[in-house]
Amino acid sequence: MTGQREAVLAALTEWAERGWIRRLDLALARFVAVLSPSADGVVLVSTALVAHLEAQGHTCLVLDELLADPGRSLRWGEAPLAALDQLLADLPKDPADWIDVLSRCEAVKHDDGGLDDSGEPLVLSDDRLYLRRYWRYERRVAADVRTRLGRFETVDEPAVRRWLDLLFPDAPVIGEVDWQKVACAIALRGRLTIVTGGPGTGKTFTAARFLALLYAAADDRDGLRIALTAPTGKAAARLEQSIGEALAALHSSLGEAMPLRELSDRIGPACTLHGLLGTRPDTRRFRHDAAHPLDVDVVIVDEASMVHVEMMNALLVALPAQARVLLLGDKDQLASVEAGAVLGELCRDADRARYTSDTARYLKATTGLSIPDGSLDEAGSPLAQQTVMLRRSRRFSGDIGRLAQAVNGGDAEAAIRLLQAGSASPIAWKLSTSTHAVLDLASEGYRTYLEAIRRRPTSIEDRSQWLRTVLDAFDTFRILCAVREGEWGVAGLNRAIVERLAQDGLLTNSGEWYEGRPVIVTRNDHGLGVFNGDIGIALRVSPEAPNLRACFSNGTKVRTVGVGRLGHVETAFAMTVHKSQGSEFDHTVLVLPPEGNPLTTRELAYTGITRARSAFTLVSAGREALADAIAQTTRRSSGLLGFIEAP
Repeated sequence: MTGQREAVLAALTEWAERGWIRRLDLALARFVAVLSPSADGVVLVSTALVAHLEAQGHTCLVLDELLADPGRSLRWGEAPLAALDQLLADLPKDPADWIDVLSRCEAVKHDDGGLDDSGEPLVLSDDRLYLRRYWRYERRVAADVRTRLGRFETVDEPAVRRWLDLLFPDAPVIGEVDWQKVACAIALRGRLTIVTGGPGTGKTFTAARFLALLYAAADDRDGLRIALTAPTGKAAARLEQSIGEALAALHSSLGEAMPLRELSDRIGPACTLHGLLGTRPDTRRFRHDAAHPLDVDVVIVDEASMVHVEMMNALLVALPAQARVLLLGDKDQLASVEAGAVLGELCRDADRARYTSDTARYLKATTGLSIPDGSLDEAGSPLAQQTVMLRRSRRFSGDIGRLAQAVNGGDAEAAIRLLQAGSASPIAWKLSTSTHAVLDLASEGYRTYLEAIRRRPTSIEDRSQWLRTVLDAFDTFRILCAVREGEWGVAGLNRAIVERLAQDGLLTNSGEWYEGRPVIVTRNDHGLGVFNGDIGIALRVSPEAPNLRACFSNGTKVRTVGVGRLGHVETAFAMTVHKSQGSEFDHTVLVLPPEGNPLTTRELAYTGITRARSAFTLVSAGREALADAIAQTTRRSSGLLGFIEAP
């Protein structure tokens, strides 16, 4: 036993030195070895791998999958996989044996359904091994979801039918279901609702109509408390703007036929999830929790695909039991950078609907719509009854939409045909063995905002409009990368773009800060009012104050911060696809690296494509780059859905 332990620890040490696992992963394995003298090779390998997988976005290690296909679980290169195979050769081959060994280890808690533990760092739940923290997150999220799914509100069905017919006056296309109308009815009766759909399917349009319905049907309209939130400041600002415009249009079209006059006043400014929950210095905990719940009746969360399991746990814990929560997001987009793919788990069967006859009867009574037989299933779970997938895109009907659908559907041939369609198409494919093509696009795409900077106004009255124009012009174009490092990554491209723009006379860069420098905030700073993902531009706001200030869009207003106060920002001519979620650009350029990379996946390509409003360009070193990305799907190990649907 001792010899096996030492051999495994020696192998893990070598892996850490080669960069295959983190030093932190090795440290946890060593800690477990000290904590549990009986821990053998199975325990130590499992410990290092579950810690390693957490950094890759997984919440657990699935033992069956690890032993059946290590490459699928870890997506390592040939050398580390060969080393892992060699290490596993001296360990049991049957997952049942691993489970038996782990269940007898003092450092591993056996999941008995409760949340009590004795401080064990690991938890074994069936064939899944967790770091204790993530097991608790999943268990708590699952418990809250189950509780909310078990409580339906009393609904005046005839009254709701009248309100919904006002909100959705157009007859649906023959043979189609108006899923937006369905979503509003579903959300009204439940305390948790998930609305998913691709770009342009009208998720925020639906949310605005749900709020109008809720307000019209409320017994106490004056007491209704509504919060809008999203993972990033940019996404929150877009949500607030979209909801505000939709409600204004509704009030304009419906007039006094529906009581909407005071509704907008019930909605506070949209904020990030961190801002909603209240961050506290030097702790992961928030001001709002179960003991200090949020003062809200309904929370709408946009871009929910970006919400990791820790944040979802914090949100649900802080919500009063009677509050409704509406999650909006595209289940096919990239999941959060941190561990967990909560929306993907909750929406696993969304395309099938799986409504029971009771749900179908309720929808017929409140919407007048009949659910097609293919969407009915008496075995549908409680979660399925509160999940709606919007299927008709009103924005992506052209080549960009068809490209996104082809990529999302795994059809590489169709995607390549579209990209090769020619100059008449709004999508293009530039093949280049160097990054020169990216730099040419950057010089052309960023010229508009840089020229707008030079049109500096002379009067104070025109200054706000000038700032708005510069920020809006920058948001018309963006370069998105699959990776951070290297010549084709964010770091290398940002350096090269700055040099190219300076060579073209569009930019004067001297030192770290220069006028026109776009930056992305990488850490929340509540004192300054800037949050992770916010985009700003360094400008000389006025002749009277020549020092540079970073200017950020804050809804319809512009907020400025002295650049010397910003400690956590990066240049943002090029940014990762992950960081672009929640944003849209008139012209989006997606850069795929020349070598195969585990981060270059179907979900990444789909997310990058769907950031484009009217033009999309793919830049890659070879034709196989896109096909390789489409063939590689993101998969995260999790037990959340199993916890939710457990009997």
